[in-house]
Amino acid sequence: MRALRSAVALERLAALPALEAAEKMQVIPGIGVWTAAEVVQRTHGCPDSISVGDYHLAAYVGAALTGRRTDDAGMLRLLEPWRGHRQRVVRMIQSTGFRKPTFGPRMTIQDHRCH
Repeated sequence: MRALRSAVALERLAALPALEAAEKMQVIPGIGVWTAAEVVQRTHGCPDSISVGDYHLAAYVGAALTGRRTDDAGMLRLLEPWRGHRQRVVRMIQSTGFRKPTFGPRMTIQDHRCH
């Protein structure tokens, strides 16, 4: 709702460079790093905006690039050589169909039909 109340201000962000728009967006309470990154990826086509704080992304990138899970800081270190194109690298990894290893027991398929 706060973002909607700021719609006119948000509209002006479209004319700004992606990183500046992301910073200004985060001034609105409730919009953090993850949301701002996701927005500028789509609105500005930002090739470098990384969704820090994403629940699965860091472990996914770590597994793809090193074979081991990592946290947000580790993900950013791994992607540093591609600064300027880090989001593109993440998208390329995703387009390969790579899946990070899963752990724990699999759920058995439940039969929800009435008997």
